[in-house]
Amino acid sequence: MRVFIGVDLSKEMKDYLFGLERELRVLPAKIKFVDKKSLHITLKFLGEISEDKLEEIKIKLKEVKSKKFKIKLNDTGIFPGEHFIKIIWVGLEPAKDLIELHRKVDSELMEFKEEFEFKAHLTLGRVKLVKDKIKFLEIIKKVKIKPIEFEIDSFKLFSSVLSKDGPQYTVLENYILD
Repeated sequence: MRVFIGVDLSKEMKDYLFGLERELRVLPAKIKFVDKKSLHITLKFLGEISEDKLEEIKIKLKEVKSKKFKIKLNDTGIFPGEHFIKIIWVGLEPAKDLIELHRKVDSELMEFKEEFEFKAHLTLGRVKLVKDKIKFLEIIKKVKIKPIEFEIDSFKLFSSVLSKDGPQYTVLENYILD
């Protein structure tokens, strides 16, 4: 089973981000945007795990203690960088509380190594091909993000099933923050 830990978003936040994705369809690139229902903040991707390991993970995640906190949208950007564009994202601030929640999840699940350093963001789309890099970067830098604030009061363990229509997520467990 393919799993990850993440923060689900409210319908209002998903509506706003989906509208932003529609605006970005003018980018001179082939992009697979995240489906509206699938928009989330990833805290940690675990990959393929066994049923036995799943039960162990659920128990370990119950040990993560954190207070709920507020965070807001702040900018757009790309990963890994301007020379090789693979992901379009929206940044989150202040990042410290989200980074701390990630650190606590990570410390409980240390056997699952991550490829990249955690950055407080929401993925909007995966870039397959950039047709005009200069124009692409100009448009990304001009995007204005409403600094919408929202509360993070829980995180979830999700399963992810890949399909031709994109990944299908199912909540396996919900963890409420204090």
